[in-house]
Amino acid sequence: MGVKGGCLCGSVSYEVTGPLLEASNCHCSMCRRQHGAAFAAYADVNPTDFHWVEGTEFLQVYETPKGNGWCFCKACGSTLAGTEDGQVTSITLGTVQGDPGITPQSHIFVSSKAPWYQITDSLPQFETRAPGSKRSS
Repeated sequence: MGVKGGCLCGSVSYEVTGPLLEASNCHCSMCRRQHGAAFAAYADVNPTDFHWVEGTEFLQVYETPKGNGWCFCKACGSTLAGTEDGQVTSITLGTVQGDPGITPQSHIFVSSKAPWYQITDSLPQFETRAPGSKRSS
């Protein structure tokens, strides 16, 4: 199953030609600041299945010294994807067109969640990444 997505202003679009892998709600302080929200919902992808379709001239990547980063549209600011060592490894579920066919399976990095936010669902919660996660950080 493949999915398509894009930014708020329509300048940037992407497609994932393979399946979306594990999905989670990330509560780390970096994702909270990047999204301006209590958490960010991501689905992991195989980097070889991810392709920018349109608008690469509008893409900007913010990368941390550890090599993790976020791809966003320079025109509207939408966060579209997460990177590790220069490769897209996840997409933000909020930018998917239609049903992505996957829902978050856990809350991660709850050790740094916003103190004003209460997690009220029954999804598993992990202090950092879920055990066995393929992602490094």
